[in-house]
Parts: sequence; C-alpha cells; structure tokens
Amino acid sequence: MSVWKRPISLEILNSSHNDTAVEHVGLEFLEVGDDFIRARVPVDKRTKQPAGLLHGGMSVVLAETLGSCGAAFAAAPGHQVVGLEINANHLKGATSGWVTGIARPIHIGRSTHVWHIEMRNDAGDLTCISRITMAVLQPRPATVATQS
Repeated sequence: MSVWKRPISLEILNSSHNDTAVEHVGLEFLEVGDDFIRARVPVDKRTKQPAGLLHGGMSVVLAETLGSCGAAFAAAPGHQVVGLEINANHLKGATSGWVTGIARPIHIGRSTHVWHIEMRNDAGDLTCISRITMAVLQPRPATVATQS
C-alpha cells in the first residue's frame, strides 16, 4: 500500500529542486516506490571536506532532502511540513563515486512524521544513518478581509 497522498514522480521531485542547494550539489532523485524515495549525491569537489571525504553535512543534506520530500508527499493536500529534528551517525567515509540514500517512514501521524534514511557508498557499505522528525502543519483558514 502506498504512503503517498499527493502525486509523486522523479520528474516532480527533480524539477521542484531547480535553482536550489540540492541542484547545486548535484543531488539526483533515482526512484520512488510505494513507501520509499531513493536519491544520490556525488562525492566530488562540491561535496568533499578538506581531507577528501564526503562532508558530513552533505550526508545530512541528502537525509533532510529525502525525509522532507517523503513527508511532504505523504501529508494530506493543503498541509505543509517542516523539520523539527534530524540526527546522523557517520559510519564510514566516502572519497569518490556516489552516496545513495533511501528514506522510509517509521511513523506517519496527523501532526508528525518520522523518517529513517540509510546512506551507502558505491560498494554498498553503510556510510551514514539518519532520522528526521517532521511537523505537519494544518492548512490555515482563509482570512476574510474586513472593511472599516
């Protein structure tokens, strides 16, 4: 059973990130399933830290992008999502190639979502695990203009 409450596709995900930090660092959405989103980020001059490893912040960018998109498309139409908390455990460095992440929901509630993200290098080694908690904001009622 699909968790998506809004239309979702690779085209929608990739085009919604034009002219953003996500596009700037070369992040690419790869796959959407019934309960997951997969994307990858290159390990190159845009994303490495001075020691030649993928910057830990890039793993968090990948995780936050995946979890935020997951929550946004799993929330009811008219609702918005914003991040409350994210954590990341860096397990193994990556020096080249790509790091690919997959996000799956742990909890999809009325007011919060929790998503788990696993990131792996090209050899399939786990490089980072992350969890993001998202707040689901209810639609705001339309305000009625008053005349004085």
